[in-house]
Amino acid sequence: MGGIMGGAPTKPDTSAAEESLRMSREQTAKATKAAEEERRERGETMSAKKRALTRGGSRMLMADRLTPETGIDDEEYKKTLG
Repeated sequence: MGGIMGGAPTKPDTSAAEESLRMSREQTAKATKAAEEERRERGETMSAKKRALTRGGSRMLMADRLTPETGIDDEEYKKTLG
């Protein structure tokens, strides 16, 4: 089966569809990468907050009252602690 003149059938032009598919794949890849980056940053932030609460919270609050080497310096604080 051929054309009017009996030649071989030609393939339809799909360059526009191929270009559209390529652009769609690029956009999907960009969106995926952005979502992964946001998820990673959110995880790092949560991890940093958790670490600050568990490791440094109490010491940071008492930093103005004592020195780590000697403990509580002021007599007033010794009275309140018993």
